[in-house]
Amino acid sequence: MAAAGLAVLNQSTFAASGKKKVAVGMQLYSVREDMTKDPGGSLKKIADMGYKYVEHANYVNRKFYGYTPQEFRKLLDDLGLKNISGHTVFGLNHWDDAKKDFTDAWKYTVEDAAVLGQEYVISPWMDEKMRNSYDNLKKYCEIFNKCGELCKKSGMKYGYHNHDFEFSQMLNNQSVFDIIMNSIDPKMVVIQLDTGNLYNGGAKALDVLKKFPNRFENVHIKDEIKAEGGNEKYESTILGQGIISCKEVADLAVEKGGTKLFIIEQEAYQGKAPMDCMKENLEIMKKWGYV
Repeated sequence: MAAAGLAVLNQSTFAASGKKKVAVGMQLYSVREDMTKDPGGSLKKIADMGYKYVEHANYVNRKFYGYTPQEFRKLLDDLGLKNISGHTVFGLNHWDDAKKDFTDAWKYTVEDAAVLGQEYVISPWMDEKMRNSYDNLKKYCEIFNKCGELCKKSGMKYGYHNHDFEFSQMLNNQSVFDIIMNSIDPKMVVIQLDTGNLYNGGAKALDVLKKFPNRFENVHIKDEIKAEGGNEKYESTILGQGIISCKEVADLAVEKGGTKLFIIEQEAYQGKAPMDCMKENLEIMKKWGYV
């Protein structure tokens, strides 16, 4: 199932406007409270909005939002949704240094992702101990390559999702992001570029896309505005209403970045209901010609 899905993403189709069409999905963390209270009802609302693809952000004790992989797959299938990508942190507990192999916990993670029919297994965080030195970071980049090999056996791709520290933290006079990009095997590891998170790290998505062409097939499309409170200077908002120049970013991502999948994410809502925000975001992507 996963391998067949990848073949779909590899097709170059064009809208009537002449713009290349890409898959567009929702990161379910955007409606995390709704998913916690009523996963089934929330997914029904998401499908009714017109979404075809989702990306999960809840995997606990081998369950997705409280459902076994088989149960969650059936729920999605019945609604016409595909869990095309998923966020599951690759942590220190997932690699056995003595055996030079993955622990059962990570093997199960990949196995369960395959049951869902995922195309991407994405780690959305990197423990500080993995990046407290240049040598440690290089070591885990090699392990990421091995993650890619493991996922490939099930017809999937492994990926890493950035936050902000990758651009602000320096090791050996290089940013963590540059070290990652120059150390991973692009055939084995996908970088899921988050166009909003990096802004808090002092980077701009347009610059990153130009610096590393054809490296971002899976992108979190996110806009940002100045935050009114909290630890970060910027928070996410409706696409096109912030400072990221999201339409320009999206166009460049498809034209030069090799992007085949956009995952819409919004984590702050400026007083609006999260579901309403995600409906509005999808309509904006439609106006831009990407749905």
